[in-house]
Amino acid sequence: MTRPVAPAAAAAAAAAASKDASQERQKAMIAAHFHKLAQAPETGDKSVYTFVPGNLTELLGTFSVLPVLPEINALQSGMRGKSRDYIGLAEKLGHSEDVCTYVKCDIGMLKSGNIGPTGERLPKPDLLLLSYTGCFTFLKWFELLAQEYDCPCVMLHVPYQGDGAITDSMRKYVVDQLRKKVIPALEKISGRAYDEDLLKQQLARSAKAEDDLVWVLETGKRKPSPIDAYFGGVYYIGPIFTSFRGTQDAIEYYRELRSEIEERIRLGKGPVTPDGELTEEKYRVVVEGPPNWTSFRQFWQMFTDEGACVVASTYTKVGGVYDNGFRHDPSRPLETLADYCMGCYTNLNLPTRVQMLARYVQDYAADGFLINSVKSCNSFSAGQLMILREVEQRTGRPGGFIESDLVDPRYFSASNIKNRLESYFQMIAQKRAGGS
Repeated sequence: MTRPVAPAAAAAAAAAASKDASQERQKAMIAAHFHKLAQAPETGDKSVYTFVPGNLTELLGTFSVLPVLPEINALQSGMRGKSRDYIGLAEKLGHSEDVCTYVKCDIGMLKSGNIGPTGERLPKPDLLLLSYTGCFTFLKWFELLAQEYDCPCVMLHVPYQGDGAITDSMRKYVVDQLRKKVIPALEKISGRAYDEDLLKQQLARSAKAEDDLVWVLETGKRKPSPIDAYFGGVYYIGPIFTSFRGTQDAIEYYRELRSEIEERIRLGKGPVTPDGELTEEKYRVVVEGPPNWTSFRQFWQMFTDEGACVVASTYTKVGGVYDNGFRHDPSRPLETLADYCMGCYTNLNLPTRVQMLARYVQDYAADGFLINSVKSCNSFSAGQLMILREVEQRTGRPGGFIESDLVDPRYFSASNIKNRLESYFQMIAQKRAGGS
């Protein structure tokens, strides 16, 4: 999610920092969702396991089924200090050391009682919905879960944007699958008929929330930036990339978040960090790749110690590149879901990613471009060295490269990363001093 997004877990990691009202709202939203999941066996609510990139949250909402996102469970396990044991258990069961650590963490959590981030047991899935295939690991992951849970699995095959564009035939291919495979499967487990008018209402709410999210992320263009678009961005993308897109809760969260950022701009304040406000913005950087979750706060602190603010990132686009103009469109409900699935960041080809990152460096007036290459995630890490050189060449800004992992603490070397970051920021300072 590779991906995604750990709103509750990020809140736990930054517990020492004072929380804005939007963070408290988000925490309550997520706690309520996981409590509802825990009660599902008694209430009869149905649950659908799915992934962050290309998820069909609005469609699920029309059937009143509850989404569960295994990536989120895995990264939250990492932030709660549980991933080491879960990964170790999965490896004892025969999963290779080279397998994605999200997968192994999820399998280990399942084998340890399937206890979610709020301490309550997650329900077994009534359906596995694989709605994005830009990551081959997703396919194998759900094969494993289908064996473990003995439940139906539906795959929505999403074409890769190999030529950098979505064609009418690609869109029709996805829509046909939605009509013939996904919707019938949801009707079967929920006992409800597909309601397109209800879906249109959900999509209209999504578009409202998406407008405010884009506004917030684009405030990184300001000097000083009132946000950190990588570490702080974890909070911002939580509701819209997971269980709340299409809901009134999401609209209210993003409205409140926007109001808070407007106030920070009015006061000329920088972003909030785990140890308070970043009072001096020394460096502005764009970051490619997911963060490390097992040492999230320590990782963030390495940036703030240097006075570095991440003004734009690709991780905040893994569940949708809204700043390119996409919004869910209620006038063409299934077509817009197809476009969303095909438009997620890791479904874009490498030339498109390079162009996007070079634009970020220039539009956000960044001093440089930094890659956190994650061992477990080929969807991000494949081609990153080429991306680094291309962005450097196009922008004239220096690139940096660090390495870690998603949720395996064995692959986070704090001293190594800290040394690389210090050297990188020193290089930027020297270039400034030399006038280059």
